[in-house]
Amino acid sequence: MTTATATNIDPSEINLDNHPCFSKGACATYGRIHLPIAPKCNIQCNYCNRDFDCVNESRPGVTSAVLSPGQALAYLDKVMEMRDDIAVVGIAGPGDPFANPTETMETFRLVREKYPKMILCLSTNGLGLTENYVRELAELKVSHVTITMNGVDPEIAGQVYAWARHDKRIYRHRQAGELMIESQLQAIRWIKQYGMIAKVNSIIVPGVNDTHLPQIAKTVSSLGADIMNCIPLLPTAETVFENLPEPDAKMRFGVRLKCGEHINLMTHCARCRADAVGRLGQQNTEEIQQLIRDCSRLPLNPQETREYVAVATREGMLVNQHLGEAREFTIFAVDPGDEEEFIAVEKRTAPEAGCGDRRWLELATMLQDCRAVLVNAAGSTPKQALKAGGIRVIEMEGMIDAGLAAVFHGTELPPSLVRSFKGCGSGVSCGGDGTGCG
Repeated sequence: MTTATATNIDPSEINLDNHPCFSKGACATYGRIHLPIAPKCNIQCNYCNRDFDCVNESRPGVTSAVLSPGQALAYLDKVMEMRDDIAVVGIAGPGDPFANPTETMETFRLVREKYPKMILCLSTNGLGLTENYVRELAELKVSHVTITMNGVDPEIAGQVYAWARHDKRIYRHRQAGELMIESQLQAIRWIKQYGMIAKVNSIIVPGVNDTHLPQIAKTVSSLGADIMNCIPLLPTAETVFENLPEPDAKMRFGVRLKCGEHINLMTHCARCRADAVGRLGQQNTEEIQQLIRDCSRLPLNPQETREYVAVATREGMLVNQHLGEAREFTIFAVDPGDEEEFIAVEKRTAPEAGCGDRRWLELATMLQDCRAVLVNAAGSTPKQALKAGGIRVIEMEGMIDAGLAAVFHGTELPPSLVRSFKGCGSGVSCGGDGTGCG
């Protein structure tokens, strides 16, 4: 793991009192921005539906777009130009930061280097939070960490999670509860050991854990947790808990009263989106929503200049091959004589099929001077390998020039050309195993 580069920051230069989620007095003056760089999650909560582009909802797991670390920094720069009240940069999804640890840590490094006095925070379920990550977070002066914890009894916690995934194994029911509790309690110990402020979020689920939350409060307080946030369940469509009632005022008051006997409480939560911007309670504006979509179309690393785009095409006119079936890629650049036109500069032979993950690493190396590759479809494994190499994979069908214009000019691909890969005719996701179908 890369060592933090910002270890010489003086903590006294960061005003921790300006965090609106931890200080009710800061709400009217200071705002925050959540950078949505973590799409994957290692658990499935029975109250969560991570609809990425539901712009009318304000709840965790929702964002208008997912950004790479470089795109996120460019987005932050633009928001800072627009607003003078942003005191906090956080990462809270739309999945879990430590189901996406590479992106999470790189984003924090970039932000800390550019904004040395910014408050940094994150929210996680704790499952993937290792001591090494906690140590680097502390070195980067990430000052506030929230753990979402819904039980300290495995039977109760096991009712909240459909599954939890750890070390390539799926856990369910009581086993999932045991795994989550062990991971979360250890995470709190590490957070306090390395000097950070620890907040615990707990969802009030009627009939499941509403009478159990005071025991969570007592347990985490004994480990040094600083504050707790008891969040009423928001029944969400297409989830296991969609038909449960939202906790009424009496239940909310009773739970908070009993939890408050053990720990300080946050009572002004606004159920923030994974891409929230501004002061608590403010909805994202149309301008912000468009800005984040625009930034998602930037090169994965906007500070890096790559002059080419690769295309999977049979005849040079249409994008009409899957990533795995392409035996060669046509490389395009902007015409030096007319920036609205594009020229094919060469063809490159694809790595041989049948060599597993190595094929995609070789392809990423072969296309390292390309900012994107246009294909009909691609599996998750090759997309991850290319993204790690800074190469966007754009799934589309239609005229090559339309795709090139979107990439080179930073515009949106027409909806009629967008494709979403659903698998190799089986209705399930394809990982792209290097045999030619990915």
